[in-house]
Amino acid sequence: MRPIVFHLPGDEAFADRLVRTLQAERAGLELHRFPDGESLVRLDADVTGRTVVLTCSLARPDDKTLPLLFAADAARDLGAAKVLLAAPYLAYLRQDRRFHAGEAVTSRSYAALLSTAFDALATADPHLHRYHALDEIYRIPTRVVHTAPLIARWVAAQVERPLLIGPDSESEQWVAEVAAAAGAPWTVLQKIRRGDRDVEVSLPDVSAWQDRQPVLVDDIVSSARTMIQAVASVRRVGLPAPLCIGVHALFAPGAYEELLASGPARVLTCDTVPHASNEISVVEPLARALEELMEGTTS
Repeated sequence: MRPIVFHLPGDEAFADRLVRTLQAERAGLELHRFPDGESLVRLDADVTGRTVVLTCSLARPDDKTLPLLFAADAARDLGAAKVLLAAPYLAYLRQDRRFHAGEAVTSRSYAALLSTAFDALATADPHLHRYHALDEIYRIPTRVVHTAPLIARWVAAQVERPLLIGPDSESEQWVAEVAAAAGAPWTVLQKIRRGDRDVEVSLPDVSAWQDRQPVLVDDIVSSARTMIQAVASVRRVGLPAPLCIGVHALFAPGAYEELLASGPARVLTCDTVPHASNEISVVEPLARALEELMEGTTS
């Protein structure tokens, strides 16, 4: 039997493309919130013996996680053979250690919750820093889609003579990968972060690349301060207005508008978080990752 795909509110477009790519069946998930704030979840399909895929971008996860867990538990209780999570953006990975006394290490707590509810997980470019792989904290098989080849393909097709620019030294390996696949030179900004919205960046000597189109790339765009400072740095050294490419469009309120106002040539993102800037799709490789998981391979 074909897999059956459910999605949480807000993920309709991604679910549509995922269903087509997987050649799956789509079914409705009803989510109702009572006046007291509690939720009712109902699966509008018979899932007996079926492989169920729940798709949900876990940006701003606190309001989504309980309904997601309820839906997974309902699918299992109603007889689903497997329950998989397709989370193009996976939350709660930044708190990967106890920075101050008494803090919860939420990356481990969240991984434990999802590992209990699902049989497997597919995601795109999780924000791993101190962890080397998801299986350090997840107890279920996982698959990770890497967006660097997708971004490189877009840049190679759409940008003449690009210069790839990363936001900081930590991005060096990732930017180098994008640049190599796109056949372009690259460099990284020097970044000093003084707070959530206080970031200073500077660009190394780019005199050899004055005829290039700068392309700023970052994995997560939230406050957008790094991108805004980077746009200013690029213009300050006489380069053309840069393209800004982000993987996960986590824009805080007003951040997208501030970034547009800073003067980039264009702002675009991958479709891991639904947003007006979505241009590069991770659906096809995520579907392939899900197919591997459905076949019972292990991570």
